[in-house]
Amino acid sequence: MDTFLLRVLETLINERSVSKAAIRLNQSQPAISAVLKRLREMFNDPLLVRERGQMIPTERALELVTSARVILNETARMLAEPSNYVAATSQREFRIGAADFMIATFLNEVVKRLRSEAPLTRLTVIPLRGDLDYEAALANGDLDLVIGNWPNPPPQLHLGVLLEDDVVCLMGRDNRLVREMTQSDYLAAAHIVPLSYSNAHRGVVETHLSSMRLSRNAVITLPFFGMAPYLLSQTDLVFTTSRHFAEYHAKFLPLAIVEPPVPFPKMRFYQLWHEGTHRSRAHEWLRQLFTDASRHAQQKIGISKPTKLPPVKQHVVPR
Repeated sequence: MDTFLLRVLETLINERSVSKAAIRLNQSQPAISAVLKRLREMFNDPLLVRERGQMIPTERALELVTSARVILNETARMLAEPSNYVAATSQREFRIGAADFMIATFLNEVVKRLRSEAPLTRLTVIPLRGDLDYEAALANGDLDLVIGNWPNPPPQLHLGVLLEDDVVCLMGRDNRLVREMTQSDYLAAAHIVPLSYSNAHRGVVETHLSSMRLSRNAVITLPFFGMAPYLLSQTDLVFTTSRHFAEYHAKFLPLAIVEPPVPFPKMRFYQLWHEGTHRSRAHEWLRQLFTDASRHAQQKIGISKPTKLPPVKQHVVPR
């Protein structure tokens, strides 16, 4: 047994496909098939079985992959940069998973500090999509951080709050609802709705409306938050979003910000990371970078500080 076999095992269980695992690991398909055969013999278990055109992991495989992740994380920690991480000279790359609800002010602050404090470091922002298993990506090192705002983040990940903000309605200044908007008006209005990351990660607005057994008239569904403000000024459309997002775009476009007639809870934005990187000096620096950038962005656009919540792991649920 070596770490390569464990990495193949983890990738096969994540991808549930020999061909996809081969692509992820930059190996040939016959090579991965040979490793799978070896793993099956080693553990005396089929590990993956074909069912209705899909490869389904066995119960034994799911047990093994949990242990494999622990071993791989510990190995990565042993081989990681020394504890005296120096941002100014580090040449590593950080990969961040996020939707485009991050306004330019926030990301600009992240990049400005990165170029000042760690000029040799590279940053890649990966869009969150329905086909991206970000929990697995955090576990295997494909992502270093995920920026999210779902009401129920995964409890097995570490969480640090970046900001909490009010939910508001953004619309064109000439929209009749600027003058007055009842709950009935809001629900009947033509809404722009962002495409959900997945059924399990619905946003604050949809989750809250569902809890109240209410539904709004979703007329336009968009894959990117940043598109929405540009469709509002000359239409009757309404976009429900965070106050800081609305205020940022209202500075440049003829838009109005209206308090919603529905009592939405605050929208909370946070960063998520895996236990395997929790004590890494490099990742501690990265998380602090995002925390500092968030505070600066809040001050710049006039948002009050979030409720103080400890950025600690909620609890760990065994997989």
